[in-house]
Amino acid sequence: MAWVLIVIAGLLETGFAVSLKYSEGFSRLLPSVLFLVFAAGSFTLLSIGLRTLPVGSAYAVWTGIGAVGTAVFGMIYLGESTDTLKLVSIVLVVAGVVGLQLSSSTH
Repeated sequence: MAWVLIVIAGLLETGFAVSLKYSEGFSRLLPSVLFLVFAAGSFTLLSIGLRTLPVGSAYAVWTGIGAVGTAVFGMIYLGESTDTLKLVSIVLVVAGVVGLQLSSSTH
């Protein structure tokens, strides 16, 4: 169950990163409020997950999900580049996240 919380927290991290972009330096109200909501939810779920999970693996998975989610959002919705190196790098991050999660589940 703790890993499910970390995954949701990582998705919320994507939400707060995207909201931060759209807030334009906290000058737009709705994206700024969404940033606060997503950030609070993300950090809350991360802290609950850390009650039972190793901090190194859980934090790395959380940031990896947030980084990949934000990069994919940027490529799909913001017209950011989708060059081969970027796509391979995203695959490597995903592989690392899966590896960390699997290695933590065995201990």
